[in-house]
Order: sequence, then C-alpha cells, then structure tokens
Amino acid sequence: MTSEPGVARPASTILLLRKGAADAIEVFMMVRHYQIEFASGALVFPGGSVDAGDQDIVARPELYAGVDGDDAMTLKFRIAAIRETFEESRILLARPRGSNELIEAARAGEIADAHRDALNDGRVKFADIIADHDLVLALDLLVPYAHWITPEGMKKRFDTWFFLAAAPPEQVGMHDGKESTDSIWLSPREALEGGESGRFTLPFPTTRTLIKLGKQPHVTAALDDARRSTIVTVTPVVTRDGDKRTLRIPLEAGYDGEVFEITGAP
Repeated sequence: MTSEPGVARPASTILLLRKGAADAIEVFMMVRHYQIEFASGALVFPGGSVDAGDQDIVARPELYAGVDGDDAMTLKFRIAAIRETFEESRILLARPRGSNELIEAARAGEIADAHRDALNDGRVKFADIIADHDLVLALDLLVPYAHWITPEGMKKRFDTWFFLAAAPPEQVGMHDGKESTDSIWLSPREALEGGESGRFTLPFPTTRTLIKLGKQPHVTAALDDARRSTIVTVTPVVTRDGDKRTLRIPLEAGYDGEVFEITGAP
C-alpha cells in the first residue's frame, strides 16, 4: 500500500510476550537491516505497513476470528499485524478451523518453511496461505496497546497501532535475514539498558513503549492492564533548536513524561 508524501501510512506492530525468568516479561524484538530505508539498524517489534491484501481478507470473515465491534478499519490493522509478524518472525497467530487451540508449533514452522519467502517476495497471498491450510487468524488474541502517528512534516510517516499478544507456546521466532538481521527475546529492562549503552538503537516510540511495558510484573498483568486502558493517540510535536530537538506527547497517553529533549540528527 502506497501513500502520498507526508501522508501517514497505516501500519501495525505486535509486542509478542512470553514468561521469562521469575515470571518476568520477555518480548520478541528484531534488529532491522542497516540498508532498510526506515529505522535502519534499530531494535524494533515485528510489524509493518497495512497492504491491499489485508483489506481483501477483511471481506473474507471465514479467514479470521475478530472481536465484537471491530469495523473494517480496525480489522485491517489486526490482520496486518499478524501477517507482518509471520513474515518477519515465522510466528503465526492462527488456529486450525474448528479448533479453540492455536496451531501447533511444528505445523506453523512447516507453513513458514513452505511459504514465507514467497510471501515476502509477493509471489503468494497471505489469504491463500491461510485458506489453503484451513486456518483462522486469531485476531481476537491481539490487545490494543498504543497508537502512534509520525509527526507532521516528516517525509516518511506512519499511522501505527501497537498490539500486545501472548506468544504461542513453542513458537520461538526467527528473523528473515533480509529486513532484519537478528532477533532476540529479552526483558524491557534489558532492551532499555542496551539502548543506553549503545548496544541497540531504539526509536523514540519503542523506548516509551518498553518503559511502559516494564512496569508490569508479568504477561497476564500486562494484558489485563491493556484491556482496561483507554488508548490515547500520540502524534509527537517536534521543535528544533540547532541539533537539539524537543518532543511533546500527551501526558494522558500514560507514558513516562510529556516533554523530552533529544539531541543529534533526526
């Protein structure tokens, strides 16, 4: 899906969560390839732009289990989140048709081995993969967590929904070696410490999201808190003074502040 210059492109990302040591949260993250145009070299959650195929799936309700009250706009963000996560990490949030259980890890791996490269190259449609394997996308497992829109004036802008989801048991995840060069399960604290030490490059929304997530003691608490929370859309307002940039976000969005000073190149 393309967009006009300066227009925010719809996008989705998932924070896949699992239980780490002492029940602490671990989240799946990837290092983007340094040659990728957007957020090159950054440590990010799996995700990407909504495409036309996601909208096509909206019109085929037999391919997904949605959430009561979801409209077409909401559904396409959820579908894109699951597709992009499968493309980038091999993790598939889907159920065999007629089952209440998620697809077994071995079968998910077989589907990824057979189709992920072709899907990434545009040689096969995600809808066809799901239909041919008689699966139903588990959109109902995604819990809305955040909504960020790139500041106005930026050449490349995204309108991104962040979702939380408990990672399917035994599906470990693996980067594709193309858009991303590494993948890792780590705690929010470890990711933030890596950003501070220079081990990782963390985009501003990713940092804020990790700080927020790190306040939760375990996966269940994080999911429950997200279900109770109201999402406040964040479009940072940027002011510049030489190399110093000041970003302002709504205090009611529930992050770790309202005004942030960032130095260096944009």
